[in-house]
Amino acid sequence: MKKKKKGLSIKTKVFMIVLLIPVAVTTFTLSTIIWTGIQNPELIKKSANTILEFQDRHTALVIPEEYIPIYKAAAEEYSIPWTLLAAHHRIETRFSTMNPLLSPAGAEGHMQFMPCTFVGWGYPGCEGLGKGNIPDRDKTDPAVIQKYGGYGVDANGDGIADPFDIEDAIFSAAHYLSKSGAADGEIEKAIFHYNHSDKYVEDVLWFFNEFESQRLESEQ
Repeated sequence: MKKKKKGLSIKTKVFMIVLLIPVAVTTFTLSTIIWTGIQNPELIKKSANTILEFQDRHTALVIPEEYIPIYKAAAEEYSIPWTLLAAHHRIETRFSTMNPLLSPAGAEGHMQFMPCTFVGWGYPGCEGLGKGNIPDRDKTDPAVIQKYGGYGVDANGDGIADPFDIEDAIFSAAHYLSKSGAADGEIEKAIFHYNHSDKYVEDVLWFFNEFESQRLESEQ
């Protein structure tokens, strides 16, 4: 006589169902995300960008100490907050850790100046985005910069105004921001002049406010 096979007990069945529920939920969630991505790729892209932006804003929050005296000297010279220079430096080249210090659009140096802004838009051939076709000897010549109304500054007195020299670059940025409204307290206007992008203004302001908070805490 054959013995009857015992089925799974009710307790075992319940236990297995409980275990399978999270798997089913996870599978459904992943399927939904994939389907959403297929139907709405921009939504997934936007979400990913938001996560990356959040992560980026919470890194490199400490201002390198070696730059602070330069920020302060330039800020005093041009009557602007030194933390604004730190914020621009953070956004432009992540405190000069970007390699090379040259953007695809042609912006140069520690503070990412377009050559025509640095030398002056009156220089022959300066148009469009401002990359121009300026020889290196003119690009760093203080006399040429003065002639064409540029913002490049020879901060260290070596006879050249070099966007790849940290002092010259930061003093030049201070000069530009000051003339763009920062010296009169128009911070947002000055930032927008530096880069005509609402997103750029938002990002620089975020770090400016963060660095201002750090400054106030250190002074207490």
